[in-house]
Formats: sequence, C-alpha cells, structure tokens
Amino acid sequence: MSDPKDTDDDGEAEGLRKIIHVDMDAFFASVEQRDNPELRGKPVAVGGSSGRGVVAAASYEARKFGVRSAMPSVTAKRLCPDLIFCKSRFDVYREVSQQIRAIFRHHTDLVEPLSLDEAYLDVTEDKLGIGSATRIAELIRQEIRAKTRLTASAGVSYNKFLAKIASDQNKPDGLCVIRPGEGSHFVADLPIRRFHGVGPKGAEKMAKLGIATGGDLATKDIEWLRAHFGSFADYLYRAARGIDLRPVRSSRTRKSVGGERTFSRDLSSGSELRETMEDIIDIVWGYIERAEATGRTVTLKMKYNDFQIFSRAKTVDRPIASKEEFAAIARTLLEEVLPLPMPIRLMGLTLSKLEREGGEEPKRPDTQLSLL
Repeated sequence: MSDPKDTDDDGEAEGLRKIIHVDMDAFFASVEQRDNPELRGKPVAVGGSSGRGVVAAASYEARKFGVRSAMPSVTAKRLCPDLIFCKSRFDVYREVSQQIRAIFRHHTDLVEPLSLDEAYLDVTEDKLGIGSATRIAELIRQEIRAKTRLTASAGVSYNKFLAKIASDQNKPDGLCVIRPGEGSHFVADLPIRRFHGVGPKGAEKMAKLGIATGGDLATKDIEWLRAHFGSFADYLYRAARGIDLRPVRSSRTRKSVGGERTFSRDLSSGSELRETMEDIIDIVWGYIERAEATGRTVTLKMKYNDFQIFSRAKTVDRPIASKEEFAAIARTLLEEVLPLPMPIRLMGLTLSKLEREGGEEPKRPDTQLSLL
C-alpha cells in the first residue's frame, strides 16, 4: 500500500480503470451530530430506543463500546449505558445524499450509488481532466466537507473490489490507495472477514478449513474452492488475487432489497416469531430507505430446522408507500402460515418489483444485504 500523499501520480498502467469508492463516515449519526451540537463527541445511535427497536446507525463514539447497525436497541444500551438515541430523518439524509452525488457527478458521469452514503466512481476519463484518481478523491473529500460539514473516506484502486476494501482501511476521514501491482499483496494480509460477501458463518467455515487471510485463500485452486463453496468459488478465487473485472455501471439495476436472520436456536412459538418479525421489519425497512427503493411485492422467507425453505409473497397494485404498509403486509404473511408445522432456523423479508420515480429501477449494490 502506498501513502496517497507521496505523489499525485496514480501510476496507472495503460488500459486499467481508475476507480474510487467513497463511503461517508457513520452517515446517519454524523448528520445528527452535525445538526445538534449537543450530540457532538457523544455516543449516538439512530433508530428506535424501545424494546423492539433496532440500531440503524451508530457514531464512532458508540462503536467503541461495540454498538453496531442492525443490533437490537436493548443490546446497544446494555453495551453503552450513555447511548443517545435519535429518531431517523430519512428526508434529511436523502437531501444530503443528493448534495454528495452532485459532487461526484461534477467529476464523472460514471457513478454507481450503492446506498445513500456510498458509491463507486470511474474517473478513468474525468470531466475536469485532472488525470489523477488520488487527487480527485482528495478533492471530493474536501468538497464534501466544505458543502455538508461531514467527512468521507475513500479508496482508490484499479478495480471495484480493491477500491471498496481501501475505503475502509483508514476510516474515519481517511484515504487509501492500492496501485497496480499491489493488489494481490494487499489482499494477502487481509483477514478473510474483510472480503465483501464473507459473513460470520462463512468466516467460521473458512477457519475450519484453515483459511484465515487472503493469502491462505490464494493457495487454494479453483476446483478445491468449488468443492467447498459452490458458485461463490469463482468470486473467492479472483478476490484472493485482487482481480475484479466488473465495470462501474451508472444504470445498474437491482431486483430486490431484503435481509434475513439465522437464529442461534430454532424458533416455533407464535410470540417469538412475531417479535422477531418486528426486528426484521425495522432493519429491512432501513435497507429499503438507504437504497431509495419502492416496490410492490413483499416476500416472507423461512427455513425449517430440516433446512427446507418456503416462502410466501403478496403483490399490491401500486408501490408500497410507507414502513407501516410494508410492516402490515409482512405481519399478514406471517399470520397466514402460523402455526408452523416445525421450528425454523431462519426468517427473512424482501421487497421486490422495484421502481424509482420516473419508472427507473433503483441502484443495485454488490450483494444481497444480510442481517447476519
């Protein structure tokens, strides 16, 4: 890894892309701290503080105590007794997000938003003729701070996978550059959990197979990976070598927004399932708002303890307009299948048949969001 301050020359070889991944720092919580000076420097969580509430975002002060997004509020409060809860204000977050995207588009039209607070940019041919992706990333971070009074972290590299990893390397308010020729070496030292798409369960499986870092993963050939990880193998093989051929797609679309939770123990009682449903509604609706998505179909997914999967769905004739409507449909789907014939180990919700204002579909992130 090179120090981004060492030079303004990106060292890009001919034919390689110049990709920036920009990720706002604790976006929702930072907006609340910006708008309320009394919250600055204090542990803040955005979300509901009630017994069924869920943390949508946490400030860095709260993260020091182990508070994380998608965590039940009661757990967060136990970890951090002085935690201050703020009600989410998605209208404000969207307004700030539009300011940030305008800054991106000042430099390139190839912008692929992943959510309100992060995006990929391809600046191989930037509008202002600056030429250096590192310099453009520095300028973008400066412009974001000047216009929004918020900080952003950025990763600069020659593909999306490496740029995303780099943006997380020096958070908060940091910049990291991975240059051509450095990708495989950089990835070799990464804990496997840092690989996008590898969750706790996947990391646990890999640990049992002797894989703790990207370097360990790179020693496995594609046949071995396919035998153990199926369709995920090709991604792992390329990622372990710092390879990613995906372009930045400003018009890339997604088909659904959703999340699922695997339980530490099987659930079967109606009361437990209803309470769990409320948690999943809170978290998934947060994902939906982050993605600025509207859709017409809600799908309930469950996995029995014998690993059989079943689902129920309901489609309405217009876009679902509110969390209350989404929740009502989700609860109805659950009631229709109670009582269950056997306990379940997983429950999930998905919103599909997506569209945006003007009939466009919302931007698609790299993977299906998960509650794991």
